[in-house]
Amino acid sequence: MADAAAPVLAVRGLAKRYGRQVAALTGLDLTVGAGEVYGFLGRNGAGKSTTIRILMGITKADAGEVRLFGEQARGTPVHLRQRIGYVAQEHNFYDWMTAGRLAKFVSRFYPTWDDATFLHLASSQQVPLDRKVGTFSGGMKAKLALSLALGHRPALLILDEPTAGLDPVARREFLERVREDAERTGRTTFFSTHLIDEVELVADRVGIVDGGRTRYEGSVDALAARVRLHKGAPAEASPPPCPAGVRLISDRTFRGERRWVFEATEPEAFAGLEALLGARLERLPLEEIFIEMVRSR
Repeated sequence: MADAAAPVLAVRGLAKRYGRQVAALTGLDLTVGAGEVYGFLGRNGAGKSTTIRILMGITKADAGEVRLFGEQARGTPVHLRQRIGYVAQEHNFYDWMTAGRLAKFVSRFYPTWDDATFLHLASSQQVPLDRKVGTFSGGMKAKLALSLALGHRPALLILDEPTAGLDPVARREFLERVREDAERTGRTTFFSTHLIDEVELVADRVGIVDGGRTRYEGSVDALAARVRLHKGAPAEASPPPCPAGVRLISDRTFRGERRWVFEATEPEAFAGLEALLGARLERLPLEEIFIEMVRSR
């Protein structure tokens, strides 16, 4: 039986290989609570789309557990998929259908489909229902995809790189619509991206995936607080020994000076390192933190 107090989405030890050479996932863990907007952040090829395809039952995991709405979701059975709104990275619509006819087709798969909800979303995003989808721009297809995904009032919205290929204006409009919907309905939203500004604009929490594993999971503010930079040491200098709770994640020479980036389990752990260095450590922008985390392996 499902546990009403359980996370909406929980993944433990997820693993997936493609042949002998490609390990797409190597033990991924993540947890998404009710009502959260969760940004699943990683480089291209980090395992984001593979994870989402497993969540949607499109791809089978080699190992690990997925729980949706507190229920074990092996293969994601139909009754669970019907509670999920899904926007894929590529919009594979029937181009010969009009948007309105496509909506009628999609509605047959969802017992909770609500015409009024779909029509409101389509109208507010200026999606022309009487035009064939094959004539739509990329931005218009993204708006249609979101309207279709929300038309059955899902409990969980999953978006796989939904703004890929959109121009900056269309991308911002799409993200604002997602954030607005989450705030208005309290819907849980899980979206993958490799763009830092999308996480900063939309997400309550973030999970960083690298090499098929979770590198970080928590709030954006907590992430910003746990990484620090020291710069200005001579190029030939060696990094200092790290106190308990701190580790060096980057050691580089830039413009003749040594730059060290440290990560701490708790921000308070930096105090001992600052005392050792005799200098204050600098905070980094989120984009710099992400870059250092995913290239430090």
